[in-house]
Amino acid sequence: MKTAGRIAVAGGELHVDDTGEADLVPVVCLHSLFLDHRQFDAFAAAASGQLRIIRPDFRGQGRSSGAVRDIITVESCAGDIQALLDKLGVTEAHFLVSSMGGDVGLRVAAHRPDLIRSMVITGSSARAEPPGQLREFLQWVEDVGKRGFTDDVLRTTMRIMLGETTLRDPAKRDVVDLWTARIAALKPGLKPAMAGVIRRRSALDLLEDITVPALVISGEECIARPSTWAKELAASLPDAQLWMMSEIGHSPLLEEPDLVNQRVLAFFREH
Repeated sequence: MKTAGRIAVAGGELHVDDTGEADLVPVVCLHSLFLDHRQFDAFAAAASGQLRIIRPDFRGQGRSSGAVRDIITVESCAGDIQALLDKLGVTEAHFLVSSMGGDVGLRVAAHRPDLIRSMVITGSSARAEPPGQLREFLQWVEDVGKRGFTDDVLRTTMRIMLGETTLRDPAKRDVVDLWTARIAALKPGLKPAMAGVIRRRSALDLLEDITVPALVISGEECIARPSTWAKELAASLPDAQLWMMSEIGHSPLLEEPDLVNQRVLAFFREH
């Protein structure tokens, strides 16, 4: 039975959209920073009747509860997801993860391999932010905390989240406008979640222990997680394929949904 609502985990509550079919293989969808479970609307529609779709909002994001601390680490988010799946009685699932969702998903895969059947990793990596980019992004966090997502802060965020080709393509104007409006509506209270992603530690040392089949998808125009990082991720995972997409940025699931969803569903069917 389809449900949508908050589920208590580790002193907080995660909003979860769950299609609920007990007889279907589940897919856990972990979203990018700044987005929420709605990032996977098109995928959920494409997978309807084929897979059970479980879409949580991370702590401090979307409709989930916030946090009183200054930083929500990706490790604490991984703990939340593990606790959530245990509560739902999910013992094995495919994972479809994007950007921050990849940071979280890799940590779940390393520490609870029993939970994961296969992974599709989009717009993500295993690296920490390099020093120069870290300084730049920390200033971005401070600007969000002071002003929210307005003017130059919003423009910077959209250039990070979507490729330049997508931003300029009249045929993709609807998706650009939709997510620009949604990100513009975010509150400065997102700052602890931003800090957790930007200050993340490297997960490169975890990769050799993640033996599930993986598909790494990366856009060649991605600014936040460059293509070299995606290639490194795919090469370091024991059982991984790499799909580099031209004229696509940080969010392949939003920028080319029909093509990406078709490939993701085919991968899950194989595993």
